[in-house]
Amino acid sequence: MRFSLQREVFLKPLAQVVNVVERRQTLPVLANLLVQVKDGQLSLTGTDLEVEMISRVNVDDAKDGETTIPARKLFEIVRALPDGSKVTVSQTAEKITVQAGRSRFTLSSLPANDFPSIDEVEATERVRVPEAALKELIERTAFAMAQQDVRYYLNGLLFDLRESSLRCVATDGHRLALCEANFEGGAQTKRQIIVPRKGVQELQRLLEGGDREVELEMGRGHIRIKRDDVTFTSKLIDGRFPDYEAVIPIGADKEVRIEREILRASLQRAAILSNEKYRGVRIEVSPGQLKISAHNPEQEEAQEEVEADTKVDDLAVGFNVNYLLDALTALRDEHVVLALRDANSSALVREASNERCRHVVMPLRL
Repeated sequence: MRFSLQREVFLKPLAQVVNVVERRQTLPVLANLLVQVKDGQLSLTGTDLEVEMISRVNVDDAKDGETTIPARKLFEIVRALPDGSKVTVSQTAEKITVQAGRSRFTLSSLPANDFPSIDEVEATERVRVPEAALKELIERTAFAMAQQDVRYYLNGLLFDLRESSLRCVATDGHRLALCEANFEGGAQTKRQIIVPRKGVQELQRLLEGGDREVELEMGRGHIRIKRDDVTFTSKLIDGRFPDYEAVIPIGADKEVRIEREILRASLQRAAILSNEKYRGVRIEVSPGQLKISAHNPEQEEAQEEVEADTKVDDLAVGFNVNYLLDALTALRDEHVVLALRDANSSALVREASNERCRHVVMPLRL
């Protein structure tokens, strides 16, 4: 096996694949990348048995073959080479040589046959989605996923596929983030799947903007996302996601319209003096204004007053300030709407111009 290509061209697929490789493995071969050359194309595969990433790129001076090379070492070597270098990788017996200019590195390899492959995805559903839309959906919801919750089905992101739209939903039991995008040529049947946290994080790194479409293939236990240069596969979480629509507050008719950036800055300042454990802030609404206050066990206090477009009178609710800030960061509009019902009900936070992305934050008793 042998191939040559520019350092920068090599670095991009390497960076995509190396993140999948865990630093601690049960099998030595999982620390390696599967490197295959065929018909002038190089394909690099990394896996941790849960998530698999295959990245492809065209190469020069190619000789077909396959082997596995230590992932991090290869990535660090290529990254450390000077810009514009031409990198040549060749195999002799069980040794791999990486050469660029006057630099030469010899790495050990393991047989390609030892490398595990994720089972074929028997796709029960295939849809094409604009890449930029999928990236946006994940970015605007993934932060609300639970971390190592015993309710394992919360440690991932729900993909709720409908006839002409895709919704992404995440919740950790204290807040919920939902965002949807419409697209043509939707699903034949309604389908819900839960992608685990690591798969979601790799997708966030992988997806780019632009006008390209990606293909989503959903099987019984896997999701596969295909782009011309990358194939990404992740196992799914086997569980039932809670009925998230029941969590979205109904009858939250007390609306406060406010400038997003002003509210965000006020909350950030108030958060400095909030209780470090509960991160609570109190929001008081009165006609034309919103008052934010926070205090801590050291008897310190912060107060902020913000102009707001509202007719609501005399309503005070407590919230975890971090949850509000996360929701406001995920929204894009200049103005946002806080929809409240009473002091003991969740708040709905959304953009003023549309309801495509909605965030639910549970109240905190202060």
